[in-house]
Amino acid sequence: MTTGRAPTGSGPWPYAVWALTRLWLLACVFKVITVPGPDVTVDVSVIYRGWYEVLLTGTYPLDDVTWQYPPGAALAILSPVLLPFWEYATAFFVLVLVCDALVLGLLLYAGRRPGIRAAGAWVWVVGVPLLGPTVYARYDLMVTAVAVAALLAGVRRPRALGALAAFGALLKGWPVLLLVGVRKGRPTRAAWTSAALCAAGLAAAFALWMPGAFAFLAFQRDRGTEIESLGALVFHLARQFGWEGRVELRYGSMEFVGPQMELVSTLALGLAVLALGWLLLWRLRARLFAVRTPAEAAFTAVLLFTVTSRVISPQYVVWLVGLAAVCLVFRGTAMTLPAVLVLVAAGVTLLEFPVGFGHVVASDAWGVTLLVVRNGLLVAASLIAARRLWRSTVPGRPGAEAAPGAVEGQPSRVAR
Repeated sequence: MTTGRAPTGSGPWPYAVWALTRLWLLACVFKVITVPGPDVTVDVSVIYRGWYEVLLTGTYPLDDVTWQYPPGAALAILSPVLLPFWEYATAFFVLVLVCDALVLGLLLYAGRRPGIRAAGAWVWVVGVPLLGPTVYARYDLMVTAVAVAALLAGVRRPRALGALAAFGALLKGWPVLLLVGVRKGRPTRAAWTSAALCAAGLAAAFALWMPGAFAFLAFQRDRGTEIESLGALVFHLARQFGWEGRVELRYGSMEFVGPQMELVSTLALGLAVLALGWLLLWRLRARLFAVRTPAEAAFTAVLLFTVTSRVISPQYVVWLVGLAAVCLVFRGTAMTLPAVLVLVAAGVTLLEFPVGFGHVVASDAWGVTLLVVRNGLLVAASLIAARRLWRSTVPGRPGAEAAPGAVEGQPSRVAR
């Protein structure tokens, strides 16, 4: 029976809290408020602006090893051209704000459907400011907006999910993982075919647009172990016992250089391969698909590849916040606890960068503690998410918990 009442959370509060927290973020990036630590806006005002100037000449930054992004990233870097009446950094921050608002709008709009709720919008409202000004000083929020749109559109239109996932992958790679949880059969064929066609067409267009579209592959291959990654904890601890390595700025981030560095980087790659193997096994064994399964699978996959990466930059956590928000849009989601852990990790990330980054670089007790807590939260979220995804979709195991409303190979009509 229709009561005429607005869905829970659809009143003015999400908008009010969003506006207040985003006002704080803007005050930070415009330096009205000073956050301790390194100036996070330098990436936009110096690095992005430098790439922008090169891109305007008709080529990718072929001689800059810090350019480690797929060709579609050029669109994000060039986007301030849409606001020519502002200087580059100002235009960039405003465009990120617009993308932030679009995500909120998508989540609140989705929350009006039957079986859907506004909890996901609150995850976004709260999670983004927990990361501090870094989240507005990188283009990752723009990519996350594409990923959120893809998963919400995919509830009814698998082809739209595929096309948006392909576009997102050409912006920053990781959105390809949005395809892992699409229901088997016709939806998978529709989404994956759409993704392949769009990716091929866009890749060809970028290659013809400017030379050097895929030069980033060599730069990405040569990266080492960044000091905020899970593997870096080995060296942070080893420094307490006389390890002879050092920290250097390489490929646009602070990396460890010294004995055994290549071994740890190789082990991280091995863990990523194991994560891929687990996802393939899950994909083969999964039978029970609910409406929320694509979002939960994407969240789990990105968690796994984030914690096994040689680099865990602070802005990566916004990917997880966005995917967690989509998961919590659905009633009965199994990802509530992992989502909460990600939100806590976002807050710790702000303490780690930029506030306590000097301690991290020095590998002192406070810096190492922050990394252990942040990375530990992400590892715990990954393991819990993987276990819950398996239990809710793979039948025939003791204690298996089928997704509410799901049947074999079919989605539930209403996600509970």
